[in-house]
Amino acid sequence: MNEQVVVIGLGQLGRVMAGGFLRTGHTLVPVNRGDDMDIVAARAPEPELVLVAVAEPDLHTVLRNLPPNWRGRLGLLQNELLPRDWLAHHISDPTVISVWFEKKKGTDAKPLLSSPVHGPEADRLAAALDAIELPARVVRDGEQMLWELIRKNLYILTTNIAGLVVGGDVGGLWERHRDLAEAVALDVLDLQEALTGRELDRLDLLEGMLEAFAADPAHGCAGRSAPARLRRALEHADTAGLAVPVLRRIAAERL
Repeated sequence: MNEQVVVIGLGQLGRVMAGGFLRTGHTLVPVNRGDDMDIVAARAPEPELVLVAVAEPDLHTVLRNLPPNWRGRLGLLQNELLPRDWLAHHISDPTVISVWFEKKKGTDAKPLLSSPVHGPEADRLAAALDAIELPARVVRDGEQMLWELIRKNLYILTTNIAGLVVGGDVGGLWERHRDLAEAVALDVLDLQEALTGRELDRLDLLEGMLEAFAADPAHGCAGRSAPARLRRALEHADTAGLAVPVLRRIAAERL
């Protein structure tokens, strides 16, 4: 094949995706922290895909400094991702994946659900995951992909923020602390509505979150990034003028 794919950020997820692209015969062009993207873009001016695999706090810096010839070839896989993130940089049609596999240092990638992929290079991205035995599915409809992004945001924010209070795993969170989980989820949905400008089907999204809970009940709730996620959520809430009382109470007690 010998088609080029750029991967910006070779952390845990970036390395997983790089392995999939190599398995499907692509030439991998890595961009590590500190590399000059303009220099790399001069060597790889027309890649098939530029996958940004940096952590959430670094996303906007990367998009702001993305070389012009890469802007129309973009792929995104961050948590907490919504259309406003790429539209803020005048990027209209990226390839987007909602990642439902976990990769920690020293372990193989573990899927929870099939990861939905949408956009111009969705088939390429799904094939790369399939090549390394991680389930993925192409979503053709943009509204359905927005639902998928919001569902993942609801899952990651609810479990992380509630986990700051009770710890444990998602199965225990729902079985023993359902009131807390539901209260956090409702605040998170308020936030997702404000960030998307949409009135959401809350019951449908809650059921989608519970599908992920059931897929891996032993999945831990609060990782190292949980405090930062709560702080970002409150920054968004402040900007939108949202009350989110449960999130604010948890922040007052745990941050």
